[in-house]
Amino acid sequence: MTSVGPDDTGLLAPGWAGSPAASATGDRAYLQALLDAEAALTRAQATLDLAPSEAAAAVTEAADNGRFDVRSLAERARGGGNPVIPLVADLTKAVGEEYGPYVHRGATSQDIMDTATMLVAVRTLDLILADLGRTERALARLAADHRDTAMPGRTLTQHAVPTTFGLKAAGWRSLALDARDRIKTVRDSLPAQLGGAAGTLAAFTVYGAADTRALTAAFARELGLREPPLPWHTLRTPIADLAGCLAFAAGALGKAAADVLVLGRTEIAEVAEGSGGGSSAMPHKANPVRSTLIAAAARRAPQLAATLYGSLAAEDERPAGAWHAEWEPLRDLLRLVGGAARDAAELAEGLRVHADAMREHLGRTHGLIVSERLSAGLAPVLGRARAKALLTDLAARTYNEGRSLAELLAEEPELKDVDLDELTDPARYTGSAGALTDRALERR
Repeated sequence: MTSVGPDDTGLLAPGWAGSPAASATGDRAYLQALLDAEAALTRAQATLDLAPSEAAAAVTEAADNGRFDVRSLAERARGGGNPVIPLVADLTKAVGEEYGPYVHRGATSQDIMDTATMLVAVRTLDLILADLGRTERALARLAADHRDTAMPGRTLTQHAVPTTFGLKAAGWRSLALDARDRIKTVRDSLPAQLGGAAGTLAAFTVYGAADTRALTAAFARELGLREPPLPWHTLRTPIADLAGCLAFAAGALGKAAADVLVLGRTEIAEVAEGSGGGSSAMPHKANPVRSTLIAAAARRAPQLAATLYGSLAAEDERPAGAWHAEWEPLRDLLRLVGGAARDAAELAEGLRVHADAMREHLGRTHGLIVSERLSAGLAPVLGRARAKALLTDLAARTYNEGRSLAELLAEEPELKDVDLDELTDPARYTGSAGALTDRALERR
């Protein structure tokens, strides 16, 4: 059964539609996480002899999202402001009269909602990490294959000095690895939430829990989540951590997409997506769709993260609105980054690199792209002031006469003993790009 229902298809969200993250964050996936939290709570109480083992088995068996009407739950959620309240009623009925009283015993809606959110996040982050792994492996291959492929470096949109495509790809990979590391750290830290009505766990003591820490630990263990040091119902560090790592990941992947969009312009054509998208009006187009969707995610993510950071200032022991404001933007962030990670993997695996165009563009400024090197290389021969004056004059002539800088330099008697071929070759002025690429590829 798909986790994305008929009203949750992503019609206006091609960036995440059909992605693994779409299924992992759909309404039915969220419902299953809520049910998993409820079942785990009963099992945890059973391990401490606070509930019969038969009750744990009954609740676990009933906690199947296929047995519940998602649309009905959504509509009835308006009554109490969250979907847990109607779900508890339906789950209790499904469990039956004998063991129904053990459903949700001692918990509050936020315990289940927050814990389910952590489950959805962990499950989605695992999918994102898998696609980031595909991305970094493809980028590593590109970086190694093009370690010495020279291309124009561009600063403030203009040619600066030569660089290599290998170094550029290694930089994209470094960002993907940074995103991976941040996501792993956050994923491994996400905790269960158990606090009861106001974070004191008081109801559990009424039901016989002499050691509420043991109960919290058992609950977290049942779910594969971290045991929290405190109930975090108004201490929203886990949500803020998710916001940060997801927004960073979107931006990190967005950097590579932005470069591909520029380098893939018709008049540049140094790279191309492996399979571009079509146009409804222009049959000749192969649009950079993967890069476009990643770029869109990178633009949306910071604002979604800002909403989650804004919810940190949560009053009392349960805020009115701050907690509720988190649900949709967090799911949107998980979906956006999940879709962007999928698209980044496809982009990196299929990217076509046109080394011949890169080489051709190195000559676009008629040799002026190596003026920095010539300034340093000619200073010992001509003196610093004379070298600067000569290059300034020849640069103007290069533009005005349409001749190459190497050709004009060759006419200077003072330079007859200088190896101008070596000094004016852009491919020989890539500095430590190769060594930097090698160093970057050492990171695993």
